[in-house]
Amino acid sequence: MDRGPARGAQTVADVATWADDAFAALTELPAVHRVGLALVEGGGRRLRFTASDRDGGSEVPWCDVDGYDDVPLNTAVRTGEPVIGSLADLHDRYPAYVSRQEGTSTSALAAVPLLAAGQVVGGYLLLFDRVQAFGRAQVSDLARRGRVLGDRLGRAQGGSRRPPRDWAPSAPLPPGARLAVHDVPPEPAAVAGARRFLRTTLQHWGVDDSVADAAVLCLSELVTNAVIHSHGGCLVQAVLDDGVLTTTVLDWGASPSASVASVADPLQVHGRGLQLVEALASRWGHEFDDGASVWFSMDVG
Repeated sequence: MDRGPARGAQTVADVATWADDAFAALTELPAVHRVGLALVEGGGRRLRFTASDRDGGSEVPWCDVDGYDDVPLNTAVRTGEPVIGSLADLHDRYPAYVSRQEGTSTSALAAVPLLAAGQVVGGYLLLFDRVQAFGRAQVSDLARRGRVLGDRLGRAQGGSRRPPRDWAPSAPLPPGARLAVHDVPPEPAAVAGARRFLRTTLQHWGVDDSVADAAVLCLSELVTNAVIHSHGGCLVQAVLDDGVLTTTVLDWGASPSASVASVADPLQVHGRGLQLVEALASRWGHEFDDGASVWFSMDVG
């Protein structure tokens, strides 16, 4: 498992409202007969997915999907680039996916990343019942919608509530996964303690020293930013699951009223940290579950 603490009831309601509004806006586009929405889960290995034709009654029905399935929406989320074209155009690239569309009314699709403060937070999928020209204006509008929806999603996921010191994830870990959590008080001296926690944990888990060194370096930058620049404490969560180490820093120093721009990139005032994480991690990103959080993942074999 590589997710942070469970969303509060208000956050869940806000995200559900966001999804309803997104469906309302996107299903009105010409020739669109189905819309899908995907939200990035910690580590980027899993996406939270729902679609406009799902019947959840008064609630939006979400499901978890593998973030590495070879389908257009996952590619858009993983790369940050749209996947657009007719089914005929996309057949060679996604043969299994296109074959599953046979017998449906789908003739073309657009999978577009959702962006908040320059980071991918999810994606949306449009299925068209007519082949589209996908001219410059249409493609530009699809990208614009991805930015607008991404910004609104970030606001819906916003909030800041300090968890209890004995916090534990509400969902069970997958079989074989390992979890360690460390509470970091809001004082500069606590950064060294966070480094020791992660190094000791990774040694206990048998993680290679080179991976551990890189992970500790990334963690040090993130925790330093949370403690010094956000003037608050944070929670460090390390998960080893199926050969992937995901480390999350949940920053509780962000104000509940802070704008997305101010909390979406907790590294923005500590540029060296951003450069290091980008250089050393296999994947990284941010989320807004009950506070600003930054995660990075590393393959450990």
